[in-house]
Amino acid sequence: MVRVGIPLYSNAAGVIPIVSVLVDKGVAMGTVLAFMMAVTALSIPEFVILRKVMKPKLIGIFIAINFVTITLTGYLFNWAIPLLTR
Repeated sequence: MVRVGIPLYSNAAGVIPIVSVLVDKGVAMGTVLAFMMAVTALSIPEFVILRKVMKPKLIGIFIAINFVTITLTGYLFNWAIPLLTR
């Protein structure tokens, strides 16, 4: 879901209707959370803006760290929520 959110461009408030529909359709909460974070943190327009102040190597590191962190957060929530709701 993180890869799906990267091409989208929205703020946190703008992605809430999409997140609401995903939750209503039964998508796991960790997956929805990862999608929401990816849309707001990893967007192509943001990379274009960052290119003006950061070198491409640093932008690549930024993307990689955020991608891995957001993905792991989604997996962690998908693993933890069923344990906490028993």
